[in-house]
Amino acid sequence: MTILVPTGRWLRKNSLAFMAIAAAALAAALVSAPRGTAAANIDLDQYRITFADEFDTLDVSAGGPGTRWIAHTPWAGDFGDAQFADPTPGFPFTVADGILRIEARKGPDGKWRSGLLASVDANNRGFSQQYGYFEIRAKLPEGLGLWPAFWLDSLIPAPSNDPSIEIDVLEHHGHFPSVYESIVTVWSKTNPKETRAERRVNNVPRGSLYEDFHTYGVSVDPEWTVIYRDRGEIWRLKTPPEHRHKLMILVDLALGSGWPIDQTPSPSYMYVDYIRAYERIDANK
Repeated sequence: MTILVPTGRWLRKNSLAFMAIAAAALAAALVSAPRGTAAANIDLDQYRITFADEFDTLDVSAGGPGTRWIAHTPWAGDFGDAQFADPTPGFPFTVADGILRIEARKGPDGKWRSGLLASVDANNRGFSQQYGYFEIRAKLPEGLGLWPAFWLDSLIPAPSNDPSIEIDVLEHHGHFPSVYESIVTVWSKTNPKETRAERRVNNVPRGSLYEDFHTYGVSVDPEWTVIYRDRGEIWRLKTPPEHRHKLMILVDLALGSGWPIDQTPSPSYMYVDYIRAYERIDANK
């Protein structure tokens, strides 16, 4: 199901009122959301790896420079009902046996803190790529109010007013354990009314997001943007013509998005096996 609504980081960058609008839209969409079926598998023999973090170690700092990841969005725009914490030993990130654990925890002060990783810092240093295939292998946390995501966002050099593209490969709301969303948003910097988004609600077997690891990926080329789960195609849409810049990678364990967090389990953990990016072998021909 494709739904045209303000959503994704549109909500994260704007008011709680928009969060309530999107929550209502999602609840309505779930009434008739179809179960996705794989139409085709991606052939990674046609690609080469350009970025890979297997999380044998973790190279992260609060804001860079010189680390693979930073722990905040590069535009300093935290979102949701948990503060994204600067990394300290043991929180909010740990790695063991090649698995990254992102922790959300309610502190003694009653405030929630959690983790976000971004591949580009505030000075545009880091990994980004305009076209190719981007993938995470992850196991999501179960619980009301949890809001994990894997997404891409345009890296637009100042002072350009070009629209930015946001691709939410995976966005899950813990209130709906049998679905996750994939969203493509075109953000206008000059006229908010021109911001638009397409959303697909993906049905999955209940509990499958939490019980095991799955891959969530997207291929982006000048013509098509294709969403994959376990490397099987589940959604295809035209790549927005505004897509003219490289994309950075982000992963986070947020809270809220308009849903209550009074029953959110503390601590909660999102597990990531790897994050990779590829480019087509024939991309420069």
